[in-house]
Amino acid sequence: MDLKVIGTGSKGNCYILENDSEALIIEAGVNIKAIKQALNFNVNKVVGCIVSHEHMDHAKSINELCKTGIKTYASKGTFSSLNIDNHKSISIENKRLVNIGNFKVMPFDVQHDAAEPFGFIIKHNECGNVLFLTDTFYSAYTFKNLNNIIIEANFSKKIIDAKVKAGASPDFLRNRILKSHLSLENCVEALSKNDLSKVNNIVLIHLSDTNSNEVEFKATVENATGKTVTVANNGTSIKFNKTPF
Repeated sequence: MDLKVIGTGSKGNCYILENDSEALIIEAGVNIKAIKQALNFNVNKVVGCIVSHEHMDHAKSINELCKTGIKTYASKGTFSSLNIDNHKSISIENKRLVNIGNFKVMPFDVQHDAAEPFGFIIKHNECGNVLFLTDTFYSAYTFKNLNNIIIEANFSKKIIDAKVKAGASPDFLRNRILKSHLSLENCVEALSKNDLSKVNNIVLIHLSDTNSNEVEFKATVENATGKTVTVANNGTSIKFNKTPF
């Protein structure tokens, strides 16, 4: 199984889990052309797309995916906010397992300024149990038997505190970022609460352009977990198997 990063960050998020025969799209926040290109235009292998919430950097291309014939899964709140009503748009429920091709997906509630946002546990025989967690300021849950993790590390409290000390208004960040995105510090805390003994990869996503430091974030999570850590960038592709072999 491979993980492809089509887009990550405030300009657009989209990730693909795929092998030779099938693909699951995670988030639809980039142009449909970029998604098709990443699939080598083989859209027939796509078993579905899962979307965490309605903000455009995650949901931009839902309509185009549905028109292409790709089933897109999100909460009722997400589809309602976007006024989407298509036979290819399929509502899923909190903590109710859904089968999408050979992928099993369990949505769970997260804390974000959106109608009904979700994180996901994704299971496949090749990649094992994958945690996908983004756009939330903390994780209310712990998870068993994780093999791979895709998790937001949007900003550092240390960087924000330095900006405030330098004279920036505290409100310019605290009103939204601190209450809607996962900081590096909370990312590390969330990881520490889970059993990481079987985890092969930790992929850090959705880093802020101005309130993060890629090198520092990677080193911090590596030191805290002892795991292989990759900072996602557009075009990143890594092996995402259940075991290291």
